[in-house]
Amino acid sequence: MSSKIFQNVITQMKNSIDRTIGVIDDKGFVIASSDLSLIGNRLDSFSKLSIPDAEVVYFEAGRSFRALPYEGRTFEYVAFVDGDDAISGTLCTMAAVAFNESKLSFDEKHNKAAFIKNIISDNILPGDVYVRAKELHFTTDAPRCVILVRQLDKQDIAAVELISRLFPDRQNDFVISVNDRDIVIVKLLSTADNVNEAVKLAGVIETRISEELGITTNIGVSTVAEHLRELADKYKEAQVAIEVGNIFEADKSIIKYDSLGLGRIIYQLPTRLCEMFLNEVFKKNPIDTLDEDTLDTIDRFFENNLNVSETSRKLYVHRNTLVYRLEKIKKLTGLDLREFDHAIVFKVALMVKMYLDSLSR
Repeated sequence: MSSKIFQNVITQMKNSIDRTIGVIDDKGFVIASSDLSLIGNRLDSFSKLSIPDAEVVYFEAGRSFRALPYEGRTFEYVAFVDGDDAISGTLCTMAAVAFNESKLSFDEKHNKAAFIKNIISDNILPGDVYVRAKELHFTTDAPRCVILVRQLDKQDIAAVELISRLFPDRQNDFVISVNDRDIVIVKLLSTADNVNEAVKLAGVIETRISEELGITTNIGVSTVAEHLRELADKYKEAQVAIEVGNIFEADKSIIKYDSLGLGRIIYQLPTRLCEMFLNEVFKKNPIDTLDEDTLDTIDRFFENNLNVSETSRKLYVHRNTLVYRLEKIKKLTGLDLREFDHAIVFKVALMVKMYLDSLSR
């Protein structure tokens, strides 16, 4: 397909240039040229070892060569122009730019993965999503979920290839490298209410990356997108899942956005409002006056649904000892955790404190 793109550019340029221009692949074979007789032949004057980089024109055996910009260790295509003078070098540079721009434009228009990346990155207007999807024969209203994999202790580009092998259906599932540490998977779901399918896949991804690459990950799972245009919002959900999960559910490595609950609301509150809330709740003494043992007792009390007998059993203390501790907390804070309303206020306050502490780290 690239040869047709390059040949179209050459057709538009050849009447304005008085010398042969063309494109060769990395083996030196001509794939497009203003001299049609050259197509399919190898240029003997081409030497792969002579290509310095994509920013330099080099001259060899009466021709000018310039590699098209490329990613990775080697190039794919090289523009050439007959002649080894300054004008030929300039024409070769212009041709390389024109070839590359046409190829990028075609890839953006006809490459599904690039299309998906533009959607989640908010690089496409909502009104254009339907038009592009139609051009690419893309089903717009199928249920999809966004899984965000964040590499923590170290990063390895091999993680992208590893994850890609887990999603062989390249027409419906897309693995996209966002940056050095983040990898996004847009997964087509069997049904709109089957987000657990994505959670199971997240577990497989976590295990494989840990076992094969020795990398620790956090994985955020969005809610279901009913339409392609919702994918940008779902990508943000997956990001929020990781960020909020790190604050309130640090013991979990896979976090669903719809399981964040109250933490998601607190995360969106202004810092000043959070500070005012803590000052209002803890009028008698600040929350910092509570020691670690007391805070552990409170956590256990919440974990056991405010049940004094069950909590004392889990803490291996006498029931009266726990009651004494709860009375001490009431005296310090003015809140009796045995009363449901007071317990709710205290639980929210603890989460607000966790959020503020995370901002200072």
